Parts: sequence; structure tokens; C-alpha cells
Amino acid sequence: MNSTASATRFSAATVAERAADELRRKIMSGDLPEGFQLRQDALAAEFGISRIPVREALVQLEGEGLVRIVPHKGAVVSELSIDEISELFMLRGLLEPLLLKKSAPKLTQADFAELDAILGEYKQELHAQHPNRWGELNTRLHDVLMSRADQPRTMAIVTSLLQQTDRYTRLQLSLSAQSCQRAEEEHGELVRLCSIGDVRGAASLLKRHIEHACKELEEFILSRRRL
Repeated sequence: MNSTASATRFSAATVAERAADELRRKIMSGDLPEGFQLRQDALAAEFGISRIPVREALVQLEGEGLVRIVPHKGAVVSELSIDEISELFMLRGLLEPLLLKKSAPKLTQADFAELDAILGEYKQELHAQHPNRWGELNTRLHDVLMSRADQPRTMAIVTSLLQQTDRYTRLQLSLSAQSCQRAEEEHGELVRLCSIGDVRGAASLLKRHIEHACKELEEFILSRRRL
């Protein structure tokens, strides 16, 4: 392969990645709601690119569970059933505590400094009612807590689960002031337990934290369907 062809392929891959990043941001922020049809020609015009990198971006997002490509209809923003949402949170409840048990004993002073900074920013955004940041900060906190597990394949699965549940995490937090306060307190306690070496207590709390978020979402979705 000559250098010109290689550079062209790299450039096309970069454009597709940027398109995927922008679409991912819009889906997670709620700008593109569940069930929204993603027309390749409209997206290409919006981004000022050809349809090829747009198509590649949509395939990537389908792999992440954020987009569904439907025959004869094209791509739409994924709309998960209550059973699918419950399954995602169930998997998180199984895998995240396992990773935390391996990671917590190896967290460094720099890690705890970063966790404290995230907690401070999280508190500000919750109290300021800026829901667009809640999912991002929640994911960052969980990522740092599990970052020293040295289990890259499991971590990749959990990262995908966190991405797929981001929209629902923000929804769960927005249900009530009590939900926000509970999340803030539990995150702070998770960091504290890890800092004093209570790994078992931290893992147990993390599992309850995830299960409670799932339960609140299930109750909300069921109540909305009864209307």
C-alpha cells in the first residue's frame, strides 16, 4: 500500500470516528431521543462529509448499543424495553463489584485526588440541575474506581454497559431530589470505603447502588406506561 492510499484511509477513519463521537454525544445528551430516525444524507449534510463515514459511524454506534439499523428503515436511536434496561443494570451489578474488588486496593493518591475532584464537580452539577453532565461524571467516577483492576476485557464490557445506560442514569437522577441526594451520598461513601481499605463494604455498596438505580427506573417506566 502506498503512503497516499494509507493516508486517505486514515483520514476517512478519522472522519468516521469524529462523526461517531458527535452522534454519541447527541444521543447521550438526549438531543437525539429514542426512536429518532438517523438519515444518512441529512447527517452527511449537517457534518459536511460524505455518506460513507456517516454509515461507518452508525455501524460503530450499533455495536455500542446506541443505534439500531433496521431493514428498509435505516438507522434509529435505540429504544430499550424495560427488560433490556434491567438486563444492562443486572450485568453492571455483577461485573462492577468484581472489578472494584481488584481495583480498590491498588488505587493511588492521584486516583483519590481525581475521585475527590469528580465528587466536587458532581455535587455542583447536581445542585445546579445540569442533567447533561450527570451521566458523564457518573461514568468517570465508576471508571476511576475500577481503573486499577487490570482486567481489560471485563473493563471494556463494563465501559460499553455504562455508555448504554448513560441516558437512563440521567433519567433516574432526575426523578427526584431524593434520588440526586442518595446518589451523591453513595458515591462519597464508595470513595471513603475504598480509601480506608474496606473493599468488601465498597463492593457491596456498589452493587446496592446499581440495583437501586435500576429499581427506580423500572418503577418510573411502568408508571409512565400506565398513563
